[in-house]
Amino acid sequence: MAGVGRVTVSERRSTTARTLVSGPVPPTSARDLLALACDLAEEAGALLLDGLAGATVLASKSSPTDMVSTMDRASEELIVSGIRRARPDDAIVGEEGTADAGTSGVRWILDPLDGTTNYLYALPAFAVSIAVEVDGEVEVGVVAHPSSGETFAAVRGGGATCNGVPIACSRETELAHALVGTGFSYDPARRARQGAVAGRVLPRARDIRRFGAAALDLCWVACGRLDAYYEKGLQVWDLAAGGLVASEAGARVGDLAGSAASPAFCLAAAPGLFDELRTVLVDAGAHDA
Repeated sequence: MAGVGRVTVSERRSTTARTLVSGPVPPTSARDLLALACDLAEEAGALLLDGLAGATVLASKSSPTDMVSTMDRASEELIVSGIRRARPDDAIVGEEGTADAGTSGVRWILDPLDGTTNYLYALPAFAVSIAVEVDGEVEVGVVAHPSSGETFAAVRGGGATCNGVPIACSRETELAHALVGTGFSYDPARRARQGAVAGRVLPRARDIRRFGAAALDLCWVACGRLDAYYEKGLQVWDLAAGGLVASEAGARVGDLAGSAASPAFCLAAAPGLFDELRTVLVDAGAHDA
């Protein structure tokens, strides 16, 4: 991505907050939430890199291929501890089981290690995803990709950045020229159906990629590395931060029925591609796959 170079963690934090939020801010300010989210995502990302060689599988969740590692848990503990110290009245929900009720109207949505399978195989497509809801709406999203030293961030209404540099989605308008990302369920029967859908999309697109980390897929739509991405069956922590980053970078983000993206279905695409790809997915039966 042109214009995005390596900067130090402290430079990245201050630049990100300054780029996305300016002017007067309320007591629960987007600037403060963004700064804390960036700090914690990058600290957790550093922890994951340090623990890469020694990570072990603790258990499987929804299926034998849906693994949780020692580092999933360690990353979530780091993030949750940081939030509790700084904002003890906030709610927190995390993939690895954290479910704190809060009284402030602010809720943190955490995926401490998006792409666990990649991580356990030392494939560099894994991330830390942190979103912050205020009164039920996601206002801040941060996705740290420690392998590349990149932090994607967005504040609702403030645009999206990577390492403090503004980013924008692809301008592609033809599906035949589009690089499309997707993902597959852990359930073998659903995975077979989703493979059939991908088989319907593949002849219509330039190509398909499956990276295995939804938060990164959404951020890569945001910066134009993917022209589009779709997946059925995400969890809220997969979608919340990356979805905001993609939409603030100019991508259309929704479902197949004209509503907002949700765990039921997420489609994120360059505005000129969204309708054509949605039609192909509907015709392929993607909603029921």
